[in-house]
Amino acid sequence: QVQLVESGGGSVQAGGSLRLSCAASGWTYYMAWFRQAPGKEREGVAFLLTGSGNTYYVDSVKGRFTISRDNAKNTLYLQMNTLKPEDTAMYYCAARPPCYSSNCRSASAFPYWGQGTQVTVSS
Repeated sequence: QVQLVESGGGSVQAGGSLRLSCAASGWTYYMAWFRQAPGKEREGVAFLLTGSGNTYYVDSVKGRFTISRDNAKNTLYLQMNTLKPEDTAMYYCAARPPCYSSNCRSASAFPYWGQGTQVTVSS
């Protein structure tokens, strides 16, 4: 069983930065940050394969967000720079074991979730 606890959300003006943290207990193979704005579906924005360190970003955050992991602390991070009002959402840390289907980056592929942390970006 994997437990995930996020922290680091808050309110910031457009153009500002925030860093989210996710403390994990237990072994994780693949980790990600998802976000969900009111009335919208949960979307994955950044993904990390913990063994190789390979990352993947959706286009809307590429070049602005960086996902990383401190193995010694078993903590996942999301550094968010140049924030925009459209980045406003609840952000969730998620983890999953190896996946062999065609939708391995979808929310349904991740069995482990944190409680979420709110990020609000004002214009």
